[in-house]
Amino acid sequence: MDPLEEELPPPPPLPPNVVPIRAEDAAAADANDAPPDKPTKPKRLLMARPGLGKKGLPIQLLANHYKVSVKISEDFFHHYNVIMKYEDDTLVDGKGVGRKVIDKLQHTYRAELLNKDFAYDGEKSLFTIGALPQVNNEFTVVLEDIGTGKSAANGSPGGNDSSPGGGDKKRVRRPYQTKTFKVELCLAGKIPMAAIGQAIRGQESENSMEALRVLDIILRQHSAKQGCLLVRQSFFHNNPNSFVDLGGGVMGCRGFHSSFRGTQSGLSLNVDVSTTMIVKPGPLIDFLLANQKVDHPNRIDWPKAKRALKNLRIKAAPTNSELKIIGLSDRNCNEQTFPLRQRNGNNGDTNTVEITVSDYYRVHRGIELKYSDNLPCINAGRLKRPTYFPVELCTLVPLQRYTKALSTLQRSSLVEKSRQKPQERMSTLNDALKRSNYDSDSMLKACGISISQNFTQIEGRVLQAPKMRAGNNEEFLPRNGRWNLANKKLIKTCAISRWSVVNFSARCDVQGLVRDLKRLAIGKGLEFEDPHAIIEEHPSKRRAPVSVRVEEMFEQIKQKLPGAPRFLLCLLPERKNCEVYGPWKRKCLAEFGIVTQCLAPARVNDNYLNNVLLKINAKLGGLNTLLQVEVSRGIPIVSEAPTIILGMDVSHGQPGQSDRPSIAAVVSSREWPLISRYRATVHTQSPKLEMMSSLFKPRGTEDDGLIRESLIDFYTSSGKRKPDQVIIFRDGVSESQFTQVINIELEQIIEACKFLDDKWEPKFTLIVAQKNHHTKFFQTGSPENVPPGTVVDKQVCHPKNFDFYMCAHAGMIGTSRPTHYHVLHDEISFTADALQDFVHSLSYVYQRSTTAISIVAPIAYAHLAAAQVGTFMKFEDMSDASSSQGGGGHTSAGSVSVPELPRLHEKVRSTMFFC
Repeated sequence: MDPLEEELPPPPPLPPNVVPIRAEDAAAADANDAPPDKPTKPKRLLMARPGLGKKGLPIQLLANHYKVSVKISEDFFHHYNVIMKYEDDTLVDGKGVGRKVIDKLQHTYRAELLNKDFAYDGEKSLFTIGALPQVNNEFTVVLEDIGTGKSAANGSPGGNDSSPGGGDKKRVRRPYQTKTFKVELCLAGKIPMAAIGQAIRGQESENSMEALRVLDIILRQHSAKQGCLLVRQSFFHNNPNSFVDLGGGVMGCRGFHSSFRGTQSGLSLNVDVSTTMIVKPGPLIDFLLANQKVDHPNRIDWPKAKRALKNLRIKAAPTNSELKIIGLSDRNCNEQTFPLRQRNGNNGDTNTVEITVSDYYRVHRGIELKYSDNLPCINAGRLKRPTYFPVELCTLVPLQRYTKALSTLQRSSLVEKSRQKPQERMSTLNDALKRSNYDSDSMLKACGISISQNFTQIEGRVLQAPKMRAGNNEEFLPRNGRWNLANKKLIKTCAISRWSVVNFSARCDVQGLVRDLKRLAIGKGLEFEDPHAIIEEHPSKRRAPVSVRVEEMFEQIKQKLPGAPRFLLCLLPERKNCEVYGPWKRKCLAEFGIVTQCLAPARVNDNYLNNVLLKINAKLGGLNTLLQVEVSRGIPIVSEAPTIILGMDVSHGQPGQSDRPSIAAVVSSREWPLISRYRATVHTQSPKLEMMSSLFKPRGTEDDGLIRESLIDFYTSSGKRKPDQVIIFRDGVSESQFTQVINIELEQIIEACKFLDDKWEPKFTLIVAQKNHHTKFFQTGSPENVPPGTVVDKQVCHPKNFDFYMCAHAGMIGTSRPTHYHVLHDEISFTADALQDFVHSLSYVYQRSTTAISIVAPIAYAHLAAAQVGTFMKFEDMSDASSSQGGGGHTSAGSVSVPELPRLHEKVRSTMFFC
């Protein structure tokens, strides 16, 4: 799991009537493919809670939800569309100016607007309580010095008296520091304020979701007026105490998230700590030097700098006007010229001369450039009308988001510096609520809302850890979510035979490493042969392209081994992001069907090697531990009838890689009645598409979808039995997409089953697991994290739907983040206790570690499979749509063709290669 997920805010909730376009297209495509006589299926609805769980020891907790009291009003929120234009009727498209214009409008026309308060989202929607005087309202607003970057005409780097003001769009001849806007407010709809009550009762409708959205917009507006950076429902103050330097000109900025939620105990305000990345404010040159890790301006890579600077906002001396960078000049300051218009005497005539940027500043501004002469200029004008500034006169303004991918070092630094112990986090949250001072907000007052200053007290339950079994039928009970296999045999061991070591120039005592591995493996009950060979990379190949290094290593393998190895231990020189990793995995798993384990041998000890052995054993077909109820076939419901468990996840490219295909993974259980053994299938799909588009892909009499392979593998590995029950765990979707998951994805899975056997009708249960939410729990009277096994299904859960929070793991650092499980559909008819127990058990079957993990193992495996197979394709190679899996790149509706991943070799396809 991504440790950063805790700190990043979730996507904003969409009203149920808004369907994200791509998924809608996919649904439409499905509908178009359906035969014309096929009746339209009724839409599935989210299921209601079947009751509350009772198992476990009661525990008193606090939740970071603040109770909200609401006076239900008979009034209406009136929704107005905002149309904002310049004087020449061109639309305003610059972000940020909207709030200034609306604030000025409200101030200027207060009497005409009946003193109405506005809730404005900063873009195209504005809400009032009660109606404005007219249905269509038109206003003229004049702003003084709106900070859009005034500059002289004709691309000059500074203003002069004869130049009109420079703005976002066409320049208009008028006094220098004013700009006129035309604003239309057109009535778009009405939302009864009583709908807030519907949201609290769980009666979700278009009105209830919209009413909560208006309340969230009021929170955003309140923070915007305090000068915060807004990122969805998270707010960041310009407070240096909240900044942590991550290196490379990037800082972590701690702020807070706040949003209204309907819960069983009424409306609550969920407040949490949130972190985003910002560009380090200050001299622009300092940012560039840090970002490129160089010590002198002459060493800056300017094409790289151009990409890093685009769209950042600067203040430029000596006028201190605020501008947005659009690029760099083609030539250096002392060569780059622009036409300067000058007055010719007092008769009003002007003449234009060509002048360099350096000369302009020296002659007309009295500024002698210290080091920018031989550097490109910053262009902060427009594409067809550049405006140039020397680098040394530019300063980055505060609170600008850094949206590019972080390096591994920056990422780990951010995670480490963002951690807070439970008590510290509680204190930060209480301070944030006080500083926000929401009670002073006139719009919230007008809505009849007041917010408690105290955390909500709730009751949770702590489930007992499941009994586990190791080798020699030894039973043991985990303590505090952990167990020790130091003196235990593994329950089902593999033979490490027909194997070799390959070393990609990692510095280590390979013979000593193999000896230690053998000693520990024999202690765990594994058969361990000596490696057939230790193959060292030739020193001359260390700096060769990665593909050459991998090919060369395989040539050596072919020469030095008598036949194909069953297993390869691969030593890498770097622990993280080694460039050899992806191409090596691809070669082994896709081309040759060889199981491989990579390790970086820095700081290797017995603990580290024991963990490596757990992975090797699982990959080669062994099992490390099992649950006692799994062995005795004592899992309620799941052990009683053949049951397949699916874990589904879609992973997307990192920030700055928006055109990288997304990767969909389906992990499925095998060898029923086991729930500890899994295999994975992975496909690519359109970038940023969250709905899985490849679950069912009929091509004539064949189905190339992700589900078919899983179903066939379950049948062959479970004694030729089809599953009577299908339990699906889906990761990574927001609440606004739940109806799509049960009406599009679940339907595709059912279709895949029907395609195999039209008469087969298994029962389906579909559960969404969310880590990316903002609810945290704290023990009353204890500074420690909540104990592992803590489950909450009262007070702060959904008023009507079947959901619960579970903290299965022991939070050792920072504040534990529970997983939020939503049961969307359940034909198997689990009770709350049976399902919570089962979910808890699935956190103990993860073969890679000796701890309970924070999310069910099938989803954790889906993350791993998507990440590992994703490394098969280099981001730079995205244009190569080469594929060995069923032809060209698949296309989802309305999207570009994406390259498909190479199919895994049949020898490893059903292994836990991702472990």
